Amino acid sequence: MSAYYSIAVDVMGGDFGPRVTVPATLSALKRYPHLSAKLVGHTEAITPQLTKLNSDVACRIEIVHAADTISMAAKPSQALRSGQESSMYKALQLVAEHKAEACVSAGNTGALMVLGRYILRTLPGIDRPAIISSVPTLTGHCHMLDLGANVDCSAEHLLQFAIMGSVMTQAVDGIEAPRVGLLNIGQEQIKGNEQVKLASRLIEEHGTLNYIGYVEGDDLYAGKADVVVCDGFVGNIALKSSEGLARLISRKFQASFKKGLYRRFLALLASPVLSELKRQMDPSRRNGASLLGLQGIVIKSHGSANRKCFGFALDQAVAEIEQNVPRRICHEIEDKLA
Repeated sequence: MSAYYSIAVDVMGGDFGPRVTVPATLSALKRYPHLSAKLVGHTEAITPQLTKLNSDVACRIEIVHAADTISMAAKPSQALRSGQESSMYKALQLVAEHKAEACVSAGNTGALMVLGRYILRTLPGIDRPAIISSVPTLTGHCHMLDLGANVDCSAEHLLQFAIMGSVMTQAVDGIEAPRVGLLNIGQEQIKGNEQVKLASRLIEEHGTLNYIGYVEGDDLYAGKADVVVCDGFVGNIALKSSEGLARLISRKFQASFKKGLYRRFLALLASPVLSELKRQMDPSRRNGASLLGLQGIVIKSHGSANRKCFGFALDQAVAEIEQNVPRRICHEIEDKLA
C-alpha cells in the first residue's frame, strides 16, 4: 500500500499505559514506512516517551490530548455516559471522522465494545459486532468468533458471524473459500441446543459459505476449520481455557526439566524444539482481537500486553487496513444477506 495510513492509539489503556503503548507504536512506525500514528492520551504522559526520535519517525507522530482515562474496572454504561474526554473515546472518534483508519486499545473490553458500537455504528446488515482472534492449530491457525462480545446470540447472529469471519479470513490469510465450522458438543445433527441447530440450518441453507458443519472442542486445534463460530459465552471460556492450558504445559515442562542433572542435560538438547513449541503456543503472539462488524477497524489488545505483544496488535491493525476488511465485509453482507 503506497499511500499513508494512520492508526489512532489509545496510549492510556491497559495495565502499563504509555510506557508500553508508545514504544510499541514507535517500533511499528519503523516497520511500516507508510504508517502514521495519532497518540491519544495525556500529553504530559506521552512526551517523555518521545525522546531521541529520528526525523522520519517524528514527522509521522501526532499527539491528541485526552484529559481522562477509562479504568479497567469501569462499567460500559459509565464509559458511555461520562467517557467523552477519555483517550479511548477520542481514539474511536478519530476513526469515525476518517482521520485514522484504525483504533488500537488495550483498555476496558466492555467499554471499547460499547463505545465502538455507539461512535462507529455497525455495518448495514449486522446486528452486533463480534470479537475475533486466531487460535493455533496443527496446520497453522484458525479464526474464532465470538470471543466475548455477545453472551446471548440468536441463530441469525451466528450466521452473520460466519459471514464476517469468512470474509476476514479470505482477506487476511488469502484463503479463497475458508472452511467454516460451528462449535458444538458433537458432530451429529441431533446434538446441540436449539440455537446452534437452527444456526447450522441457516448457514447451510444460505449456500454462500464453505460450511463443513459442526466441530467439537478438540477439532478446534486439529486444523479442520479455518473459521470457528460460536456465541461469546462459549468462545470466551474456550479461549481462556486454551490460554490457561498452554501456560500449564509450559510450566510443567520447565519444572520437569529442572529435576536433576540428567534432565537439565536433556533440556539443553531439546531446547531448539522447546523454543519453537513455545513460540507456536504462546498466546501473546496472537495478541490483537478484532471487533468485526463496525464501520471502522478496532483492535483490542490484552491489557497486560508488553511492548512486543502490543506490537502484534498494531500489526493486526495494519493488515486489516491494507486489506480494507470493513468494506469487504460490507460488500459481502450486501450480497449474501440480500
